[in-house]
Amino acid sequence: MASPRAYSGRVRERGSRVRRRRRARAWRIGIVLLATAVLVALLLAAFNSPSPSFQAALPDDAGLLPTGRPALLDIAHQGDLAIQLPVAQQSVTALGYHGAAPGALPLDPVGRQVNQGVLARLFNRLTGNAATGVTYHRLGGGSGPDTSALDVGAPAGTVVYAPVDGTVVSIRDYVIDGRPRAQRIDIVPNDSPSVVVSVVRLRADPALTVGSPVQAQTSKIGVVVNLSGVEKQALAAVTGEAGNHVTIQVRPAATIGLR
Repeated sequence: MASPRAYSGRVRERGSRVRRRRRARAWRIGIVLLATAVLVALLLAAFNSPSPSFQAALPDDAGLLPTGRPALLDIAHQGDLAIQLPVAQQSVTALGYHGAAPGALPLDPVGRQVNQGVLARLFNRLTGNAATGVTYHRLGGGSGPDTSALDVGAPAGTVVYAPVDGTVVSIRDYVIDGRPRAQRIDIVPNDSPSVVVSVVRLRADPALTVGSPVQAQTSKIGVVVNLSGVEKQALAAVTGEAGNHVTIQVRPAATIGLR
């Protein structure tokens, strides 16, 4: 027969194990609740904080730039070719990527996608990448690669500058519903003669001719045309205004004469 002392010891040991289990369970519950609170806070921060505007990429000395001229600012790449912002930063309403007609080459966006998924937004929030820098949207549509056309939003009448250093090889009409509504300018970059950079949906500067040399940031090539009444503007959905823009595409030089 077990002694009263041995029985009491077993009871105390069993009670101690129960208390330890309870404390462990309480710690687990506390950790889960804390993790849930942190996740909720991050989600609220990711979705309730305003997205940084494109103007967040302005250089510190932007006020020293001549009125209307953009700073040299990469907004996309195609291989080793850098595409520069073609309008003044203060005029930009948004940047948006979508597919172009077959033959256009995919562009590599610079900056951060605004309308990205939840996990990507949380990652950027945690790593600090959401704070500043160039921002862009994925717009969808088109039949080519989904980054083969870059829309640079700006109000109608905004002066457009060359996005690359190069030579103008073509100025042609941009036709909508059988009527010429704007123009397209094709430029062969000095550093990438195997491709042609096309700037579409603008009215060409009268001084610009085929053979004209152009320089990014310096050479005016035209002005943004108001096409909001004759063409659906995808940027309107993300800017809350008319959505006028110029579109930049890059194609192999051997195929540009066919389009």
